[in-house]
Amino acid sequence: MRILMLTQYFPPESGAAQVRLKEVAKGLQANGHQVTVVTAFPNHPSGIIPPEYQGHWRMKDEVDGIPLWRTWIYPVQRGRFWKRLLNYFSFVFSSFWGLSKAGKQDILFFESPPLFLGITALIYGWFTRTKIIMNISDLWPESAVALGLVNSRWMIGAAEWLEKLLYRRSWKISCQTEGIRSSLLERGVPSHKVTFLPNGVNLDLFAPRERDEALAQKLGIKKDDFVLIYAGTMGYAQGLESVIKTAELLREEPGIRFLFVGDGTEKPMLEGLVKEKGLENVSFVDFQPVQEMPRYFSLASASIVPLKKNKLFAGARPSKMFPALGSAVPVIYSGEGEAADLVLSSGGGVVVEPENSAELARAILELKQNPQRREMGQQGRKFVQEHYAWRQIIVHWLKELGI
Repeated sequence: MRILMLTQYFPPESGAAQVRLKEVAKGLQANGHQVTVVTAFPNHPSGIIPPEYQGHWRMKDEVDGIPLWRTWIYPVQRGRFWKRLLNYFSFVFSSFWGLSKAGKQDILFFESPPLFLGITALIYGWFTRTKIIMNISDLWPESAVALGLVNSRWMIGAAEWLEKLLYRRSWKISCQTEGIRSSLLERGVPSHKVTFLPNGVNLDLFAPRERDEALAQKLGIKKDDFVLIYAGTMGYAQGLESVIKTAELLREEPGIRFLFVGDGTEKPMLEGLVKEKGLENVSFVDFQPVQEMPRYFSLASASIVPLKKNKLFAGARPSKMFPALGSAVPVIYSGEGEAADLVLSSGGGVVVEPENSAELARAILELKQNPQRREMGQQGRKFVQEHYAWRQIIVHWLKELGI
């Protein structure tokens, strides 16, 4: 079938959504479907459009054999909420050009959030009589309201109205977590509409590998250091200040290093905390291309995956746990609910209470002293091989769709 993917985020940008959507597109191609992507010029999370894309309003592109049409977007990294809205809506309108160039399609698959991209999908679907798949990676505006990021009543009301309209008009709705799927069913969305498209891992890319000595030397990491990696977006939801507090509690422990790889709105605050406390056991590295991340995991003794203590996150599945498990790196999950159950059932990690810095510190020390740590990583790898390889996920999802 001819499948058009509409998303604001796509490689060469780095990030969970970008990696996931590229894997979905590749998986669809591998199963014989024709995939075209309409996306924005790269700008996330730096807020800067790369030089090779500047000076254009639109252009044709390709990523790993996937044809793309890129259209202009107002780039933004941090700032007031109205700038974020301008970022969203600039692509809502400019993407119509990309859709017009893509030609006749059988299915339009669009990513939410941002929920507003559903406006483009609805109009395109209505004019072309194309089936719409709404892919939900986060319930919006529910999550934004719960986190206090949006408090405008008229905006919340408008977003909720659009959300309900999209649920009615979409042919299928794919959900990234069981929690999202349960929430939709509780809201009265017919079960035949709801499908499951969870996060997965590219096991060819993320696999156990020899320690990257050149990278270790560059980062000043010694051979016997116990390295705790956090890899991903540094945003409000992750509650990373509690991890910095853990680093402070363990500052006198020899050989324990915290390595933060990524970027996000909270990164300047975190760097300020580290400087203020004089923590020499914490290092920051900018966002890296996904192809580079296995090098960083080769240095990791464990991966920390935290979320704030909020009932909203009981149904979350942070994507960053899967590359760690695939790399046979034990996961320390600081959270509750669905992801906690997954980590425990994998045998590839441990779970601690969210935002509990002292408990996280104890778990780190226990894991450091655990002679079965290597076996724990191998169990995690085996678990994702059996349940969360992208090839298996896409095949199962296509069966649910009936295509």
